Amino acid sequence: MVLENEIISDLQRTGKFLMDNNLAWGTSGNISSRKDNSSFYITASGTYMGDLKKEDLIVVPNKLNQEKRPSKEFPFHKALYDNRPEINAVLHSAPFYSTLLSCTSTNIPSNYFVEAMYYLERVTRIKYHHPGSTNLAKEIGDKAETSNVFLLENHGVIVCDTSINEAIMALQTLEFTSKMFVKSLESGLTMNHLSVNVVEDFLNNSGYKKRRKWSDS
Repeated sequence: MVLENEIISDLQRTGKFLMDNNLAWGTSGNISSRKDNSSFYITASGTYMGDLKKEDLIVVPNKLNQEKRPSKEFPFHKALYDNRPEINAVLHSAPFYSTLLSCTSTNIPSNYFVEAMYYLERVTRIKYHHPGSTNLAKEIGDKAETSNVFLLENHGVIVCDTSINEAIMALQTLEFTSKMFVKSLESGLTMNHLSVNVVEDFLNNSGYKKRRKWSDS
């Protein structure tokens, strides 16, 4: 079992990493890590992720009389943890390039390079709902088993994974690929996409990582 101090330290490290690498900005976004089968730590409402204090990380369900409240978006974090018992970390932010694409109807390519093929094999688009709303949490819960990467229309992105480090890698891959795509359009460069057959062979036979199983709901 992961010690609570380790969870807090990991979330503090993650918040600083996201800010230092332009994967989050201002007080937008929220991150969480599973505590046990029924609870998780999440950043408090309005916190700056680059300098998280221990008191900025709130346990949900919150049974303590704490001054700070959990992020208003904790319902969709709960929906992911409830529907995906193997998930231990959820990162929600609004990095520039992937958020730009979330404001369009463009799909993010997943067949540029190795990490994109694996981490972006499935990207689920979530239609716009107000942040923190029941409707947002419900749609994410309904689609929780379809992907580890969610593009929130006109809002930002969510990534979740078995560990914080894997979630960070997925978020980096999402933003890096989005930037490549946008820059190629700006420069007029034609990207060479790998074929469907090559992607399938990589996912099934390369041994890079075990292929995930997704729901199509």
